[in-house]
Amino acid sequence: MKKLLLTLLILFVISPLLFAKITLPSVFADNMVLQQNADVAIWGWSNPGETVKIVASWANKDTVKVKANNAAAWKTSIKTIGAGGPHSIKIIGDQGITLNNVMLGEVWVCSGQSNMEMSVNWKLINGEEEAAKANNPNIRIFHVQKLGATYPQQNCNATWTLCTPETMRATSAVGYFFARELQQKLNVPVGIIVSAWGGTPAEVWIEKSRIENNPELSKNRHTDDSEWWPGSPGVLYNSMIAPVIPYGIAGAIWYQGESNCENHSVYAQLMKTLIENWRADFKKDFPFYLVQIAPFDYGDKGTSEYLREQQSIIPQIVPNTGMVVITDLVDNIKDIHPKDKLNVGKRLANYALTETYKQNVGAYKSPSFKSMQVEKSKVVLSFNNVLTGLKSTGKTPERFLIAGDDQKFVPATAKIEGSTIALSSKLVKAPVAVRFCFDDTTMPDVFSTEGLPLAPFRTDSW
Repeated sequence: MKKLLLTLLILFVISPLLFAKITLPSVFADNMVLQQNADVAIWGWSNPGETVKIVASWANKDTVKVKANNAAAWKTSIKTIGAGGPHSIKIIGDQGITLNNVMLGEVWVCSGQSNMEMSVNWKLINGEEEAAKANNPNIRIFHVQKLGATYPQQNCNATWTLCTPETMRATSAVGYFFARELQQKLNVPVGIIVSAWGGTPAEVWIEKSRIENNPELSKNRHTDDSEWWPGSPGVLYNSMIAPVIPYGIAGAIWYQGESNCENHSVYAQLMKTLIENWRADFKKDFPFYLVQIAPFDYGDKGTSEYLREQQSIIPQIVPNTGMVVITDLVDNIKDIHPKDKLNVGKRLANYALTETYKQNVGAYKSPSFKSMQVEKSKVVLSFNNVLTGLKSTGKTPERFLIAGDDQKFVPATAKIEGSTIALSSKLVKAPVAVRFCFDDTTMPDVFSTEGLPLAPFRTDSW
């Protein structure tokens, strides 16, 4: 009798476990945004061999069915329609889950280091004013917890929240301002997946094997470790990117680079590897827009100009990418965290609105060096992305340097001539090279007439 009672007790305790409830990764939850007009992946766990049914409220009761494998995992896709909501999604098995207040719209990943991570709580310009008015239920935020892992993870600690002053304060200011611009201009819901950690080098956001199997990247990888952030390849890819793969997204924005100044020579290749890695995982050649790092006083051993140069190469070697220049948005060159994040977000949004969404927002690319023509002792520079002309913040530009074969750069006398700039110096009779803001700290004094700064550059490879 005792044995029978013990058996019944055991069965009573374990019987609920025989029918495991459906479990979803945290990226699938109430308040989420799914990418509109797409086949979006959806996955989770249930009983091994169980058939799971998925019914989306917009799908006219069409049911998607998928069978869990012997590891209790299942994955399928559902078709979404145009932007709107709120919708619901029912996921039905032996037990069921209903996801409510689901919106269809545009979803972007926002990643990088501290300049992407920082919120308005960092005393940003107009931060209090912006936070107070950040009530927008058509912006949804999925802010991934800062956590590293040795191996790829299936889930992360985060949830979708509606944008309120409180949730806006707790997330990326750049990500929020970017999302707000898209939401207002496109008039659709926008979701941002914020996955950023201050101080981190690019290597931690890339699958470890892609670093180890590339001799150049493995030999020249970032080596400066810190007690405040991880530095080993793949550590944050495993825990802050992998758990949301392959969630349906429109694209990604990226603000990072300061921590890779030491190994700047491979940065363009690093980012090419990262972008290819993420695109393969998300199964989409999505647009990727990055922010060029701002002027900052790194001291005597600063090499940030070479990192910026590497960043400018990325759009040339990786399709469907772009870079915004923010060298003018610096309030203090002693602070590596510029406080104007609103205009960073707007410039990223204008790039996306033009390139991804084909809207006419006017000038969105900074002028950049195109060619140099030497005419005796004078140099004439031509530029890309000049729509109507150039202007200087002073009477004449003063940030250009010019050199001859001796490789000694001296300040140049500069004159804007429409969309070109003529340079000369009494000290250089036969000029061969020009530099503009090519150092750690110099801020630009030449802009397009629309107000975008001329990107820093050099014409030499010395």
